[in-house]
Amino acid sequence: MFDTVASILDRVLSGQELTLENGVTLLQATDPRSIEAIRYTADRLRQQQVGDTVTYVVNRNINFTNICEQHCSFCAFRRDEGQDGAYWLDSGAILEKTTDAVARGATEICMQGGLHPQAKYNDTSLDYYVRLVRTIKDEFPDLHLHAFSPQEIQFISREDGVSYETVIGTLRDAGVGSMPGTAAEVLDDSVRRTICPEKINTETWLEIVGTAHRLGVPTTSTMLSGHIETSQQQIEHLLKLRTLQQRSIDRNYPARITEFIVLPFVGRKAPAPIRRRVGRDRPVLSDALLLMAVARLTLDSWIPNHQPSWVKLGLAGATEALKWGCNDIGGTLMEEHITTMAGATGGTCMEPETLEQAIRSISRVPQQRDTLYQPVKQSAKVAI
Repeated sequence: MFDTVASILDRVLSGQELTLENGVTLLQATDPRSIEAIRYTADRLRQQQVGDTVTYVVNRNINFTNICEQHCSFCAFRRDEGQDGAYWLDSGAILEKTTDAVARGATEICMQGGLHPQAKYNDTSLDYYVRLVRTIKDEFPDLHLHAFSPQEIQFISREDGVSYETVIGTLRDAGVGSMPGTAAEVLDDSVRRTICPEKINTETWLEIVGTAHRLGVPTTSTMLSGHIETSQQQIEHLLKLRTLQQRSIDRNYPARITEFIVLPFVGRKAPAPIRRRVGRDRPVLSDALLLMAVARLTLDSWIPNHQPSWVKLGLAGATEALKWGCNDIGGTLMEEHITTMAGATGGTCMEPETLEQAIRSISRVPQQRDTLYQPVKQSAKVAI
């Protein structure tokens, strides 16, 4: 088995793209020598592609509502309207959170929320989302707004009977700077029918992200891992992302995927059926690390920035991931609800100094970045 793994890794280092079969072989490796070889190769490729600098972004999450029409089996965040714990932030609360974030040095607001059927203005959903954007951008025009997942784009499109292109273009023109690549979960419809049957299918997710690239809106990409998916489905997910990125580049679209993030399943407070099916309620760090390493090998130079989730893995786990092919440690977040409500104990906020200390602990060089991976001086702040 080690000889087979070594041969695959040699081919990757020589510039050959990882195949589905070879990716599955790597993910199913159990021999410690093979796993260490995969880790070493991913780390070497990371160093060749992006060097020894580890980046992070000073940002704030604003989840403007947890009222949602969908019922994803893994979600402990959503509520029905009127249910205990349901909330819906008004513009004053959003602006207050944004002002606090800017005062703390944030260069990005990441804004997503539940799919609330009553979230309308002038009887249209798109106008409501535009008002969310303008609430922030009118006060802080230089602040980057990383907002609204492909699922939210589809929701607006469906509610108003307009195209994805219209929704994305309108939000872009209002001030959205980039799109979170969430709602991807696993890009396999047999998995999606079980864990999120009401969500968009694989083809729609890929179409919306590709449309964003064509319209000049960069996106991120994610995978929700460690629940019911197989190794083959994980690799197929990565290959779909690689193909999507290659297509955006080949067609000379003005935007593309900026990063890939593994989001290990946290189910301590998730609905009982998915907890029983998965058989555990916390991520397995070794599984997540191996997946991150194989993701680096699969996505290669097409998506050079890879990020763990300190919220899901804890800061120690995320720091360890920097030895397995990751080159970014994520954002300060300032507040985090979705994963925390699922039972994660990694925390909801990190100070830049804490992230930098973690990066230096493994002899890497910390660098604050903006959303699009451009360096930011630490003293730089958006004017209030």
